Amino acid sequence: MTRALQVAVQMDPIQSINIDGDSTFVLMLEAQSRGHTLWHYHVKDLTLANGKVLARMQPVEVRREKGNHFTLGEAREVDLSTMDVVLMRQDPPFDMAYITATHILEMIHPKTLVVNDPASVRNAPEKLFVMQFPDLMPDTIITHDPLEVRKFREKHGDIIVKPLFGNGGAGVFHLRPEDSNLNSLLELYAEKSREPLMIQKYVPAVREGDKRIILVDGVPMGAINRVPAAGESRSNMHVGGRPEQIALTERDKEICARIGPELKKRGLIFVGIDVIGDYLTEINVTSPTGLQEIARFDGVQLEKAIWDAIEAKRA
Repeated sequence: MTRALQVAVQMDPIQSINIDGDSTFVLMLEAQSRGHTLWHYHVKDLTLANGKVLARMQPVEVRREKGNHFTLGEAREVDLSTMDVVLMRQDPPFDMAYITATHILEMIHPKTLVVNDPASVRNAPEKLFVMQFPDLMPDTIITHDPLEVRKFREKHGDIIVKPLFGNGGAGVFHLRPEDSNLNSLLELYAEKSREPLMIQKYVPAVREGDKRIILVDGVPMGAINRVPAAGESRSNMHVGGRPEQIALTERDKEICARIGPELKKRGLIFVGIDVIGDYLTEINVTSPTGLQEIARFDGVQLEKAIWDAIEAKRA
């Protein structure tokens, strides 16, 4: 039996989570069932002072009761280096605030095990890290240059345009060959952000679903298919995607075999990749989701495997 651990969870406000879908919630339930002590804090509660990483946090207990799913204790300032584990589970956007938090948490890792490794999270943003595996992807470019975007569209006709550091399907557009809005869309992006865009060849297989595969310490453990709603090109469940049960194909296993060793080497314990048809499209390392959907369809509680991996590293 692993000794009881002190576990700090850096997350969004626990008051607002959906306990039927939130992956952080089931990670907390599983930790609690193993006898670990849970603490809750927001990323804005971090302080770096005199070489110490401090957080104003509260002890927390969780339970699967709608409207009564948590109890918070008295807030106190705690040196995070006294924790055994920090779960970095706040949602993107992956902006300078997110990046700053990774720098701060890197100062206590690995003495305090931060999951996922904060330096690797910082160095592996989902839409950039995936570009290290171009042969697994649909044709893709990342660019500021409108001329390059237009050349790409002339080549492929049907394209997807994504903000580089977006999440949840926000700001993702499918532009068909006859669509005359490309220039206006590029102007709109340029006004809102200085970041380049990701432009991908449209993969028609997305109509059959966008598969989320969960890897634990580099090993594929389960998957869920997310089918876009009628009239929608995005499959994210935030925007109406419908979850379906699905099994891993041989191509999925090939993709996972290629990227798994790299994930393990980087200390990325809990990762969700997106696969459309035969193509890898994203590698999600910041705050992956999908645990509860997989459990409902397959009866597999992947949070157990994640905590097995965490406990093994702590031991």
